[in-house]
Amino acid sequence: MSVSFDFEGQVALVTGACGALGSAVCKAFSEAGATVHATDVVDVESDDSLLDSDLVTFHRGDFTDEDDVERVIETVVDAAGGLDYLANVAGTWKGGQPIDETSVEEFQTLFDINLTTAFLASKHALSHLRETEGAIVSVSARSSLSGGEGDGPYRMSKAGIRLLTETLAEENTGTVRANCVMPSVIDTPMNREMMSDSDHEKWVDPADIARTMLTLCSDATSVTSGAAVPVYGEA
Repeated sequence: MSVSFDFEGQVALVTGACGALGSAVCKAFSEAGATVHATDVVDVESDDSLLDSDLVTFHRGDFTDEDDVERVIETVVDAAGGLDYLANVAGTWKGGQPIDETSVEEFQTLFDINLTTAFLASKHALSHLRETEGAIVSVSARSSLSGGEGDGPYRMSKAGIRLLTETLAEENTGTVRANCVMPSVIDTPMNREMMSDSDHEKWVDPADIARTMLTLCSDATSVTSGAAVPVYGEA
């Protein structure tokens, strides 16, 4: 069965857009006809960016900084005339040591990048999304469902995404839907480098996650809000 989306005439903002998943989400929205605005702390022209700048209007911004978040979202709304979808993709992974050997700087970095970005983006996008009865879709993680050895702060920050999603859904019932996806291991260049001996065939393709995120924004899930959807692949 083939699946297609029609987001013609609608506006999406994607955070963390220069990474493997963010760029895949931008591409999926663009191919579905949406006007895509993309943001990242990484510049779209840098060697670290995987984003096709031809598909989006790019706004460089630090979404751990509330003033920057407000600036980018207002710029998007002014340029596009509104906002229909927010995809909170910005995130990172750090770990490898137990709690008693984890620095507070690493702990704070994970919460800032993985959770504060989604909180601030949602906070400042909500008034615009209420006007369009739009949707928010964020990225949690399978590992957020339990504690684990060596990456506790990462798991905690991603569990926060699930609770943020449920809170947004409760507070905006009937106006803005909020859902999140929970990937296992995403097949990205960085993960392949870090886990070169793993079976990459079992990992999840960013394009598959992107399609699930678009589904959660579409009319196909018009009665779904507050959900955390597994996107595990075979991992």
